[in-house]
This record gives sequence, C-alpha cells and structure tokens, in this order.
Amino acid sequence: MHARGGGRPEDAVLDTLNRRDFIGITAGGMALAAGPLPWLGAAPARAANPGGSIMSELGIDTLPNFCSHEHWGSISAIGPAPAEHGFRADTEAGASPQRRVRIWDLVLDPYAGGWMAATGVNPWGLGEAQGEPDFAAWWDRDPAAALDAIRPHLQRQLFTGVFQCVRRGLLYLHDIDIATLALDDWQAADAAVGKAYADIFAWYGKAMGEAGFSELIRPVHPEFYVRDETAEGAARERAFTNTILRIDPLLDLWKVDSPRRDTLADLAGVDPVDAASWRAFITKLFDIAAAGKTTGIKQLQAYSRTLRYDPVDDAAVTWRGELDAGEVKAFQDWVMHACCAQAHERGWPHQAHIGTHNILESSPMPLEPLARRYGRMDIVMIHCWPFIDEAGWLAKHVPNMYIDTCWQPVLNPAFLRKSLRTWMNYVPTHKIMLAHDSTSIEMAVGSSRFTREILAESLQSHGCGADPSLRRQAAADMLHNNAVRLYGIGETY
Repeated sequence: MHARGGGRPEDAVLDTLNRRDFIGITAGGMALAAGPLPWLGAAPARAANPGGSIMSELGIDTLPNFCSHEHWGSISAIGPAPAEHGFRADTEAGASPQRRVRIWDLVLDPYAGGWMAATGVNPWGLGEAQGEPDFAAWWDRDPAAALDAIRPHLQRQLFTGVFQCVRRGLLYLHDIDIATLALDDWQAADAAVGKAYADIFAWYGKAMGEAGFSELIRPVHPEFYVRDETAEGAARERAFTNTILRIDPLLDLWKVDSPRRDTLADLAGVDPVDAASWRAFITKLFDIAAAGKTTGIKQLQAYSRTLRYDPVDDAAVTWRGELDAGEVKAFQDWVMHACCAQAHERGWPHQAHIGTHNILESSPMPLEPLARRYGRMDIVMIHCWPFIDEAGWLAKHVPNMYIDTCWQPVLNPAFLRKSLRTWMNYVPTHKIMLAHDSTSIEMAVGSSRFTREILAESLQSHGCGADPSLRRQAAADMLHNNAVRLYGIGETY
C-alpha cells in the first residue's frame, strides 16, 4: 500500500484500494420508516436475539468464538507503515493510536472508506473543501455540518454488511445506535470510542470478554517480529495476540531496486540472489517468525494473480531484474513452493485468500495440487465468496483443506447464510471455522452477532433432527474448537 499526500493516515483508507480493490456488496436492508428488521438488531443491544428460540436452546450466545483471522488496528488513527507495508499494526508490535480514535476511524475504515471511494466519493476529503486538512478536523470544528455533508453517503451504505457490522458492534459494546444517522448518537459514539481506545490493549481485552472471543490471530509482516513501538506496548499486545506470517510481500521482491528486499535481507542476514540464497533467506525469516510464535503463513495473491502455483526448476527462475509477466509468475511460483515446503516441514497452516476480487483468477481449485504436494501444511481457504461450491468440494475431498468464513458477514450476511446452507449438509463440520476479518473489534463483534444468529438458523433448518446436544457441539466446533485444533492455541470447549 502506498500512502499518498505525504503519507497522511487518512489517505491509507483510500490507498487500500491498491491492496483490496474489491467491488462493494450490499447486504439485505430495512425500511427506515418502519424501523429495523430483526436481523439488523434492535436496541437495547443485549436484548437483540434474531436467532430466536434455537439460540437459547443451544446456548450459542454463550459459546466461545475464536477470531482466527482479524485485522484489528488497520485504522487511520494508528496510521500507515512505510511504503507498501500496510498499517503500523502490521509491522510494529504494540502499535497504538497516534491521536484520539474517532468514530470515523471505525466507520471509514479501509473497507467502508474504500468502498465509498469506489462510488466516487472521497469521504476523508470532504473536509478539504471547507479548508480543513481532513474530514475528522471538520468534524472536530463543526460536527453538525460535517455529518450533514456525509449523511447522504452514509445512507447509501446503510444496508451494507460492513456498516451493519460496525453498527451492531457499537450497539453491543457501547449501547449506541448510529443507524439513526442523528448527530447526538454519532457524538455519543465518538466520545465512547475515544474513551475506549485511549488504552487500546485494555479495551481489546475487555471487549473480547464481553463478546465471548476466546483467541485472536492477526496476519503480520516479517518486520513485526523484530520491531516494537515500545517494549511495554509490545508485551501487552503479545499477551493476547497470536500472529500469522504474511508471505505475500516475498513474492514481489524481484525488482532491481527493492528497499523492502534490502530491509528483509538485513533482518535475515542473507541477501537473496539465487536459489540457494533464497532458500536460506526464507528459512531465516521463518525461523524469526517461529521464535515470535507465529501460527503459520498467510498470502493474498488472489487479489492480483491466479492461485495456480506451478513447480519451477531453479534454473528457470530470474531472481531480479526487469521481468516480463511469464518471468514474474515463474519467480512467484518458485517462492510460493519454497514457503510451502518450509510450512510443510514445520507443520504450519497456510491461510489463502479466496475470491472477493480478481474473480476470473481467484478460484481455490488450483490450490488442490499445492495441498496434496505439501500434506503436512493445512490450507485454510478464507472468505471463499463467490466460490462457495468450489471451496466446499475441496474441504470435503482434500484432507488438509479447510474453510474459514471470515469477512463474509462484513461483505454481506447473506453470503454466510448461503455458505452454511450449501456446506451444512455436505462438508464435515470439523472443516469449517467462523472468524471475522475485521479492522476493528467493534466490526468483529457485529460480525460475530450475525454469525451466531445465522449459525443458529442453519442448525435449526439443516440439523436433520439431531439431538440439541449434538447441534450445540457442532456450533462449538465451528465457532471455536476447530480453530483450536488446527492452530494449536487454547483449549477446546
């Protein structure tokens, strides 16, 4: 991700389109005049229970939920890291807000802010026409005028999964409903968020307890394992945060001038210039991540290329230079296989981004040969929409392939409902996990509310008459136990 405008944190919202240039998808809606429909939740927050009696019968609300793929901290108040490193939270252990966190950091996050930008509206830039450096500064000076200006754009996004997940998280954790689009509610939410995030790691711990979140895994860059904002902050974050090593940046280190490669070469103590040194380079980076107690590896190449990784002989690879498309693919294929060989030897899982963008080339089907070649590396297909059938087939027929529905409710809760309707009577339940892929804990809590309700509906509709104790066990497995077993973190319920 490149930060525009001198690296302003607010520009990171728009710049994430370079990384996640996905289409905006809207969720089911509600009639404003008639009030919210049940699936959108209703105040008071804790009283909302669209899952009905089956939620109470199975006790799904009380089951722990393992957050196996999250991006908490990817907000403007924490800010972007240097060139192409994403957010500071991805590269610095203990990264804390650089200013007071506002409601807009959560609402205009890289997802919602990026999707709004995709419609032609720069939400953070609305304040510039008023002589302010950004929208948040305008909000601070004149909140009524700022909200009036952005309200029409918020109203158009009101029914989307991302808005509703943030909205429901705020409702659950802070007892404030921003769906009113009323100034008093937004000011109250702004004050509550600012107070909560003043001690970000204490807030995460408190909110995780209230939401029933058991464990947390966040994808981080290699630099995270050696770079602390402060020793105290890093220790506080690591006390409850597990990580997974992002290998996607390694596939872009073929350019002649690559400051990132130089930085990582210094970190590893190996300059990768040929097959032998590249293997040593990758091994050292994996050793560093292992010392930092990583849970495995993660890649998001599905945003930009096919997930077909062909085996490539050492002699067929050009290691750096002005490469053509074929040479780039050969280099990336080789690096991916080298990373997977390491994961296989270490018994590490591999989270692979599936679908949501680059639709013609982001099907998970080409991952099957990779899974069969590296049998001790479990592949977790994350997101999966719109390749729900394909992901289900792979999870059913390939022993070391799994599914994590993270991000589906944020895209559209109906995607999760469709996925569970497809998988429940087809895929063994030990192959399914239910995380959230959220940029804030509020978004994750809202996603979890949708997830629990839709899971309850699915178990009621597709439970095939199973005893309630068996359906509750299946719910506990999908929400928590399956991730415990796969990542080796925590205890089963």
